[in-house]
Amino acid sequence: MTQESISSRLKSQKVTWTKTTRRNFISGISFVSVWIIGFLVFTVYPMGSSLYYSFTEYHVKKPPVFIGLQNYVYLLEKDPYFWLSLKNTFYMVLIAVPLTLLFSFICALLLNFKIKGQSLYRVIYFLPSIVPTVSSTLLFMWILNPNSGMINQILELVGMHSPDWFHDPFWSKPALMIMGFWGMGQTIVIYLSGLQDVPVSLIEAADLDGANWFQRLWHITIPIVSPLTLFNLITGVIAMFQYFTQAYLFASASGSVMNSSSLGAPLGSTLFYSVYLYFLGFNQFNMGAASAMAWILFLIILVCTLILLRVSKRWTYYLG
Repeated sequence: MTQESISSRLKSQKVTWTKTTRRNFISGISFVSVWIIGFLVFTVYPMGSSLYYSFTEYHVKKPPVFIGLQNYVYLLEKDPYFWLSLKNTFYMVLIAVPLTLLFSFICALLLNFKIKGQSLYRVIYFLPSIVPTVSSTLLFMWILNPNSGMINQILELVGMHSPDWFHDPFWSKPALMIMGFWGMGQTIVIYLSGLQDVPVSLIEAADLDGANWFQRLWHITIPIVSPLTLFNLITGVIAMFQYFTQAYLFASASGSVMNSSSLGAPLGSTLFYSVYLYFLGFNQFNMGAASAMAWILFLIILVCTLILLRVSKRWTYYLG
């Protein structure tokens, strides 16, 4: 039987639905209809609207006016705050994310040791990650207070110079990184689950061959948990590109108000991409430029994710 005859026979056959099949289909659609409606209303429609607004001059109080690519051209060529915010964001992506992964992995190694009170230590390390972001940020703003903060008082007791975390542009981003290290419990738990899945037989075989602890770690443990490293890396990069709450509250502690003369105080060091997007959209009400920034951010995250997935083939190892 030829391919053409098979195709013609399939086309001639009509698909008939029984009452049971039709009833099951309607029931299934009814169950997922709430999700479908929510997805269309709260995801697809806002994305389509923002894409349209990115090609318009739209200031909320007036109807949008189509201006083509002018918003994108202005952001890329004439807006100095756009490139400053992108530079600060990439600084955090390239430095804070790898350091977070490194410290999380070290903490997971320590929590994987079989010692007394192990469960209590794991809970203590994980608890900060479930504290609301605003609450933890306000807590660290008190801890890092230049005048009465606990960290500065400890540094002065040991004879070290206490930095002005809120007003020194050199120390503002390290202060934000310290806040982030405190709440890395979820990354620790992911690494801890991977460490517990490392085959004991491989560790024992390496031990019999004379490998020391570091060699077993470097040649067995790290390659086996590399898929988790890739996952944490991608999610960390995506989250850091959308870094907002901590930076917004921290800048307010530096005396910054939402105007163009004091954006990202001190000296623009805490002006991150999402903060500037918020400034354009909800302070200047320039929804057209803010929507253009959102789509540029989407493309940047997409490109970075694809690059990480492509490069990961060289260092990611999957069992089996």
